[in-house]
Amino acid sequence: MATVTVERRTKIVATIGPASEDPTVLRAMIAAGMDMARLSLAHGPAADTVGRIERVRQAAEDEGRTVGVLVDLPGPKVRAAGFPEGGVHLAEGDTIELVSASARQTMSDGQRVAVDDPELVDHVVLGDTVALGDGGIQLLVTMVGADKVVARVLSGGPARGRPGVSFPGGTAMATPTADDLRLLEIVCAADVDAVAVSFVRSAADIRRVREAVGPDGPMLIAKIETQEAVDALEDVISASDGVMVARGDLGVRCALEDVPHYQKLIIRTGVSYARPVITATQMLESMVTAPTPTRAEVSDVANAVFDGSSALMLSGETAIGHDPIAAVKAMARIAARAEREFNYEQWGRNLGLQLLSGTQGGPVLDRIGASISAAAWRAAIDADAAAIIACTNSGATARAISRFRPRMPIVAATPSLRTARQLSVAWGITPVVTERRGTTDDIVWFAIKSAVDLEIVKSGDVVAILVGSRQDPDSVTDVLRLVRIR
Repeated sequence: MATVTVERRTKIVATIGPASEDPTVLRAMIAAGMDMARLSLAHGPAADTVGRIERVRQAAEDEGRTVGVLVDLPGPKVRAAGFPEGGVHLAEGDTIELVSASARQTMSDGQRVAVDDPELVDHVVLGDTVALGDGGIQLLVTMVGADKVVARVLSGGPARGRPGVSFPGGTAMATPTADDLRLLEIVCAADVDAVAVSFVRSAADIRRVREAVGPDGPMLIAKIETQEAVDALEDVISASDGVMVARGDLGVRCALEDVPHYQKLIIRTGVSYARPVITATQMLESMVTAPTPTRAEVSDVANAVFDGSSALMLSGETAIGHDPIAAVKAMARIAARAEREFNYEQWGRNLGLQLLSGTQGGPVLDRIGASISAAAWRAAIDADAAAIIACTNSGATARAISRFRPRMPIVAATPSLRTARQLSVAWGITPVVTERRGTTDDIVWFAIKSAVDLEIVKSGDVVAILVGSRQDPDSVTDVLRLVRIR
């Protein structure tokens, strides 16, 4: 078993694309700090995604690391057809045409953008503003014809890959789409660990995906990128296994100045419900082309750590960027430095007050489990524990203690490889796969042995151990032990 050095608690999700799918690059990204790989089904055929899943699995095995795989559903988002390799630059003042993608127009370029919307001309009127990507490129509609839309570039920039196309009023389509459900079958057969559901508007959207994947399917991450999802935030989070602050489309569909406030709200609420929260979009965007991030980007990443993010996500920086490995290294350094200033005890006290008042988290965790995890956090501090060990089947026990953001390492001992991979996106947790044991004493003993083998703890250390009931270890977390290692 490899030695683990716990130097960073906030996890890193990195998007895999043409720049990072090579096995050598994947291994280097894992070594640099990638904890979970994200694959977008909106870019390329599903067969390519399955191939990348296999390469990520092999790279993780080669590096001796537990790395989760997150697949992102396209959702009802309208996208442009692909731009040439390397992209194009749309300059302010340029005139371009928007046309519906067809057999005759399957690619986009600097003069004509093909859009995956057969009713394109019916969705805009003269004077409308159309956004590409995360809103950096703005187009003013100057003419609507029978089969094309003419627009002037109000604000330009690079257009790469298959950027989203946002019309005034956003999307009214339901999620999941028929295409999402088709893709779900493919990626579930490939045994992905997590699925991100795009353009969630209500808890019912998550429940429809849950019904499609079944009770033993992957964990479901709700992407918060619509005003409706923000307005129904607690219901959405309660129905999900995790949440993503999808700032790109959130900033297009909501007032831009609201986004940082929504970010803090989503993170606080998600963590209090024991859900991992991923903060995403444009975190180190300049590193798509530049060797180092901007000072503003460094501050953005650090502030996402201070907000309490479970994980930080890289998108184009690693999917199409010129140096994906450098982007992961930069994010790891920034996060580790920010964690030195994080007020762990204050976070835990504030969360404890919320739970005692019943304002958040009540419907998600049973009262016994919530009380035991709070007691474990307090006891670990009072006993100056070297680590907290959570023995868990589904990961719920580990996530319950993780939300308190304890200063000491958290080891999640689980007999499930899938659970271990899913916990790779949960704050502060080092997952380790152990054999299934029949008694509580055996579960505890072998969990401690795993932590010792990883050199996270040693002889003489005190550890706090959380264990579920023998019948169903994650239904009720009802045992807390403080043990001095002999």
